Amino acid sequence: MRIKQKPEDFSVKESYRFDEVPSGRHRVYLMDKQKLSTFDAADRIRDAFGLRPGSISYCGLKDKQGRTEQLIAVDGADVDMQDPDLRLKYLGRTDQPLSAANITSNRFAVTVRMLTEESIGPLNLAAAEINRLGVVNYFDSQRFGSLKHGQGFIAKDLIRGDFEAALRNYLAQPSELDRSEDAKVKAFWRENWGRWDARVPFEGSRKYHRILKSLREHPGDYLRAFLQIDASYRAMLLFTYQSYLWNEGVRRYLQLLLPRENLFPLKYQAGTLLFHRDAELEVLEALRTSTFPLLAPDSTFEDPKVKQAVDWVLGREKLKLEDLRVEEARRMLFFKHEERPTVVIPHKLVIGRVQNDDLNRGYLKVNIAFTLPPGAYATLVVKRLFHFEYAEDSAQQIRESWRAPVEDRDGERESGDTAFAPRGPRKAPGPTPPVSGFKAGPKDGKAAPKAAPTAGRPTAARRSPAPEGAPTPGRRTQPREAAQDHRPSQPSAGFLERQRQKKDAKEQARREQTAKRPESRKKK
Repeated sequence: MRIKQKPEDFSVKESYRFDEVPSGRHRVYLMDKQKLSTFDAADRIRDAFGLRPGSISYCGLKDKQGRTEQLIAVDGADVDMQDPDLRLKYLGRTDQPLSAANITSNRFAVTVRMLTEESIGPLNLAAAEINRLGVVNYFDSQRFGSLKHGQGFIAKDLIRGDFEAALRNYLAQPSELDRSEDAKVKAFWRENWGRWDARVPFEGSRKYHRILKSLREHPGDYLRAFLQIDASYRAMLLFTYQSYLWNEGVRRYLQLLLPRENLFPLKYQAGTLLFHRDAELEVLEALRTSTFPLLAPDSTFEDPKVKQAVDWVLGREKLKLEDLRVEEARRMLFFKHEERPTVVIPHKLVIGRVQNDDLNRGYLKVNIAFTLPPGAYATLVVKRLFHFEYAEDSAQQIRESWRAPVEDRDGERESGDTAFAPRGPRKAPGPTPPVSGFKAGPKDGKAAPKAAPTAGRPTAARRSPAPEGAPTPGRRTQPREAAQDHRPSQPSAGFLERQRQKKDAKEQARREQTAKRPESRKKK
């Protein structure tokens, strides 16, 4: 399975509210963006109009890999942006900056690609399970980009008081997965750490101007330099570690509540998540109504199992609650206690009609739509629906996706962060029972099909093959007999050879079509 092969494959729209004040100083805009994070979009607007840091507020962070609509507010300035990947629509004025309180919900529309008939079979059953059980409200991989890009948990450096390490991880740790100019800037400072007067030959260094200015004026004061980072991004760095502690605590909480046979794992960027496939009614009601805390020094616990889970995760991290603070900058770098629902139930879950995948020949696609409360992750709902075959992409697979773009129906090449070329030719899928018309709601659990659960079913996703004999992390082992139906009878050619064969086949088809045309049409 694949998601986010095209920006249109992952769409999210905020449902919002704000008090319109005609004389308010904050201009409110609906921001439509694609292939941009919320931070990147805000930085572009600030740079284009010379706005000060902190002048743009928003309700929440939206995924970079997709087409998203969200509210932003600009303090004291009128702006306009109509770029292909970033557009603004003026909505009015208000007298307060935006916050999470201005969101009521998010509506998602996701296209899941590269599916097989085996992928579609258990889909309605999985949807019925989600309606009955909900989805554990974990923070998903996109929250942990600092791990993906090799920066680690910068908040742990701050807690230890190692401010140089924190700044180095932020400013001078280039990612092997980042192909932007920002990675070149970070590589430059990795090679020139401490030479703050060195001239950076990349325009992308402007975003670090305030940090570098502080280091030139106070070379050894790394905390002062770190505090020049935009306040919302600093808060996000702390929140990332809080999110990890929350995930690990909830994972342990589920282990305390449920027997092992009722849980199943899914790999993600920061480790392994546990989901429940069944629960007694009493436990199910407890999970639906419970919350788990985002930890801070002042956190308290009423549920003994919650406290037991918190003690376990803090012990593993060699921390105490009072350690979750940065003494040297308590007013600017702090952990805030917050209760987060343990489980969320997607509303208005709709599974569309199964269609042929126009980007991956020989595969199927399906459109899924649902609504989530603020802060919940749509990708977790998709992973839960396809838990029997989902596996997290490795760094190697992401790099290979840059070199192996997929072909669409017109033969045009298109690449993306998660687009992979299928391995070898496959026969076109036979007729598949449509799933259209299935609308999942709280009362739809009894409408589940009779298909048996397929937790042990082999994955149908097509990925770049691992070296022979090497284990593939996060993937179920497929029996040789079960795989025969989907393997080509001849060994599959390499990627370049397959592309050449496709090109030759198209040329041959064009020649045959030309030969069949009447002479009069040929002359035209």
